[in-house]
Amino acid sequence: MEHQNSDRRFVRIRDPIISQIREIVLRLQHLNRVQSPIINRIRQDLAWQFPEAAMTSLDAPLFWGWLASERKSARYDKKLINSSGLGLEPEVIHSAKAICELQRRERALELQMRALMKDVRFLKYRKVFARFGFGERIEALILSQIYPLENYFGANGLPEVKVRIGRESGKPTKRHLSRRRFQKALGVAPTREDSGDKKTSKKAGSSLIRMALWQWVFTRIEPKKSRVKNSLGTALGSIFDKEKEQSRPIRLIRSRIASRAMAWLFAKLVKELVTDNN
Repeated sequence: MEHQNSDRRFVRIRDPIISQIREIVLRLQHLNRVQSPIINRIRQDLAWQFPEAAMTSLDAPLFWGWLASERKSARYDKKLINSSGLGLEPEVIHSAKAICELQRRERALELQMRALMKDVRFLKYRKVFARFGFGERIEALILSQIYPLENYFGANGLPEVKVRIGRESGKPTKRHLSRRRFQKALGVAPTREDSGDKKTSKKAGSSLIRMALWQWVFTRIEPKKSRVKNSLGTALGSIFDKEKEQSRPIRLIRSRIASRAMAWLFAKLVKELVTDNN
């Protein structure tokens, strides 16, 4: 039975829609990486060409369209006329056009991803995701990694839990194997690596999702004003605050919060997908 269960865990069901969603997310990540150095270069050039714009947010599509001479804006025209800078150079305008094109590609991919995510099979997953306030890209990234949830279950089609006697306590201890596999796939379960006398711990699983979850913790759990407005956000925020009060390293706190959140995500997905069907 154990051998059969072990084989079952490593059989990944290749769903074409899931594969397409993951490919779109990867492309979006690539486009984001491509834009960063271009935007940084533009910001440096604007510091002497149009400093009033360099000191403001460069995220607005209107600004990029105006800078690329693709959109009109009386506000930016007025600012440029009264600017203390030396005036816009052709290279900045050319770079702005590149940003506009990259953002158009982003919007097209996001629309495609949004349409794919509406598949009826994903509704219950997304219902649970919504409680965590992940945002569309992180939802798509997680879904593409963990769908279907049954891949992490035991041979009986249910979450696998084993009981063993603790070496020191002598008391029975539950090992939530399915949950552990789930966390590991998402890159938030530490794995021990022993080499001689040296013992280290590293994260296994998807580094891309791990970074996305760290960003989610940074933007939706750490800042009190931006926390997810429900019991989950309150509970995770409380844990974060207590850890911070104890002066623990911020990287460690973020890692623990992400791991705890994914353990809760697994439990709530099981409740939504399995418990309600039995």
